[in-house]
Amino acid sequence: MKVALAQISPSLGDLENNVDRHIYFIRKAKKNKADLLVFPELSLTGYTLQDLVEETALNPHQSSLFDRLKTESQGLSLVFGFVEEKEKGIFYNSAAFLENGKILHIHRKVFPPTFGMFEEKKFFGEGKNFHSFPTPLGKAGMMICRDFLHYGASYLLFAGGAEIIIVLSAAPGRGFDSREGFASSEMWELMGQTISRFSTSFLFYCNRVGFEDGKSFAGGSFIYNPGGELLVKAPYAQENFLLREVNLQEIRRYRKKNPFKREDKPSLILQQLQRITNAKEV
Repeated sequence: MKVALAQISPSLGDLENNVDRHIYFIRKAKKNKADLLVFPELSLTGYTLQDLVEETALNPHQSSLFDRLKTESQGLSLVFGFVEEKEKGIFYNSAAFLENGKILHIHRKVFPPTFGMFEEKKFFGEGKNFHSFPTPLGKAGMMICRDFLHYGASYLLFAGGAEIIIVLSAAPGRGFDSREGFASSEMWELMGQTISRFSTSFLFYCNRVGFEDGKSFAGGSFIYNPGGELLVKAPYAQENFLLREVNLQEIRRYRKKNPFKREDKPSLILQQLQRITNAKEV
């Protein structure tokens, strides 16, 4: 399977221009015979929307812009971020998985941050679920940015049978360390290594770049294999179209070698979480 990550800088609030750019990269991915193309968080709109949230919101089932992307998804699995108006006046930071003109899944960000420089819960509702869902490439699960830093979210996808974990992100770049790049990028890479190794799943992380409202976005998109090995990483702070061939048979090999999936006990974990939750409520 060939995977493409489109590490782009969306134009804030400019849906038409951003859809055109998506179509450019979709066609580029097809030309390179990619099976899966992933864009960053809120790739159709830009991140620091604030009062533009309502103006840029789409209903996936009633949007001509969405229909254009559905058409372009013929022969390709396509993942991108957008503002969803699921119900009238209720908006979500969402990600869609399209395949052959159909919406296979929509994930709504469960942990929208509102602290420091982040203000998402002022404008977005909170998603309620983490689902693993069937695709032509294997069973997949999606997370959006902050979701990925809550390791329980990754466990839910693992317990649900995910073989491919896709993370869309708009993570800022902050600080510098001895490595080339941003100090803040290290936690995302460590999480990628950890989750891929202990879920024995492929991990595809696509982060955006560019500047918005004084924020600099880091880039540094990456792919880890089911053994926690970094296969490829995009450069920091610049747009990039990353292509990588991956072997899905590695999932079987690593799950034989590291039997975390075989040993998993979701019913026990559920039981203990109920005990812990009940104890906290007393």
